[in-house]
Amino acid sequence: MGNLGLFIALGAVALVVLLLIGWTISTYNRLVRQRNQVRASWAQVDVQLVRRYDLIPNLVETVKGYAAHERSTLEAVVSARNTAMAAAGTPGGTADRAAAENVLTQALGRLFALAEAYPDLKANQNFAALQAELANTEDKISYSRQFYNSAVQTLTNSIQSFPSSLVAGLGKFEPPAYFEAAGGERGPVQVRF
Repeated sequence: MGNLGLFIALGAVALVVLLLIGWTISTYNRLVRQRNQVRASWAQVDVQLVRRYDLIPNLVETVKGYAAHERSTLEAVVSARNTAMAAAGTPGGTADRAAAENVLTQALGRLFALAEAYPDLKANQNFAALQAELANTEDKISYSRQFYNSAVQTLTNSIQSFPSSLVAGLGKFEPPAYFEAAGGERGPVQVRF
């Protein structure tokens, strides 16, 4: 009877070890899928940001003809675009890139506010088409950013929740940074007459 008891005990230990190994592999694979989802969603944000970069020079050129003496606003938009594009080239700098994108968004807001002072510019079909295309792109950026932040939240929850945090620590998983909106994007715009 002693050998049978030992055999059963060893079998139970082996079963527990196998279950633990299976759980560890499953958890690690889930974390990898979530990390890949974060990367894929960031790639979608990047596509929309590049699209915005491509639209800005055309917009600036259109505005130049109507508001040439508003040089500082135009230069601010070009400078913010260049800074954002440079931030795009830095590896893993989500927070820096988000900050640069927020500066660009604010500069574009000033550019569109400037257009309000020039009725001829506002009536220009090319400007209107570019403005509509940029507004559409901004909507896509907002959606992509929301999807990215949701993927970041899912991965972060998995990394920080027990017991998956044990596997995350062994696999050196780090919570990625959120792509946060600038202060001006967080609430409704106040309209004054």
